[in-house]
Amino acid sequence: MARNQSALVQWSQYLPLRAFASVVDCLPMSFNMHAGKCVGDVLYMLDHKHRERAMNNIRRSFPEYSEKQVRSLAKQSMEYMFQLFTAEAVKMPSLVTPTTVDKYITFKGLEHVTERLVNKQPTIFITGHCGNWELLGYALSVLGYPIAALARPLDNPLINDYVLNIRQRYGLQVVTKWGGVPVLQELIAQNVNVGFIADQNAGHRGMFVPFFGRLASTYKSIGLLAMRYNIPIAAVHARRIGSQFKYEVTSTDFITPEEWQQHDDPLYYITARYNHAIETMIRNAPEQYLWLHRRWKSRPSYEEKGKPMPKKVISQLESLPWLSDDDLARLIEC
Repeated sequence: MARNQSALVQWSQYLPLRAFASVVDCLPMSFNMHAGKCVGDVLYMLDHKHRERAMNNIRRSFPEYSEKQVRSLAKQSMEYMFQLFTAEAVKMPSLVTPTTVDKYITFKGLEHVTERLVNKQPTIFITGHCGNWELLGYALSVLGYPIAALARPLDNPLINDYVLNIRQRYGLQVVTKWGGVPVLQELIAQNVNVGFIADQNAGHRGMFVPFFGRLASTYKSIGLLAMRYNIPIAAVHARRIGSQFKYEVTSTDFITPEEWQQHDDPLYYITARYNHAIETMIRNAPEQYLWLHRRWKSRPSYEEKGKPMPKKVISQLESLPWLSDDDLARLIEC
């Protein structure tokens, strides 16, 4: 749960944030983007811990990369992260409105999604910490489509309320993680779309599925919701184009009930497939991924005990049609 903070700590964090946001909101977007890039450069040089974590994740995800490429990608990722947090997150509400959304966002390949939105049929939307993950739910709400997103409450309630007011300006409903799944179930029953950032580590009780050549612990709740209500999962990516605040929103996969119902282990298939879709998003723009994210922190119990991969796990992996023999061999060796 969120940590309790004293009123003094809360206000000492909140007031500087509001002052900073006011300054950023008054400055040109081009200046803010350049400043965010510079802050990212400083972080890359000074923050050894997070720089090394990002580089280690990149090395293992792209074993074919040279050390120069690894360092370059880690640096670009940190630059993008601070542009996202210090410029885009603050300016987005004033830039993206019902009358200006087409100026900043291009939608492509979303025919299946659009059809369900128009017919008011609920869809589960998933994305990862790649591109502008905050933009997806916000854009849908700006366009007039109801959506609820699951999010962790911030420790500071003043900052949490400030951020929620921004997110919910046009109808996006934010559900806190603590006990949030029952709320999402009620919303789906009311034909409301729901969204998840689906590449977070789920701990030892999660389902371990392939992600960049390693098994990664993933929450089961997304697949269970899709199976319970028999609704599709749309993997959607908001990828920034160039160095401006302009995004292209595309679907990297659309997983239907008819597809998972034919598998012996539908929950494993769904969970593995949407992780594969998120991996595709990242490969399309690796510099826009949060590489310092601890995605692979939890490990399968057999791995922690130094034991070989069980036959059951190998059988599950072999059932995934997108895995090649080389992919399978790499997963078994890890």
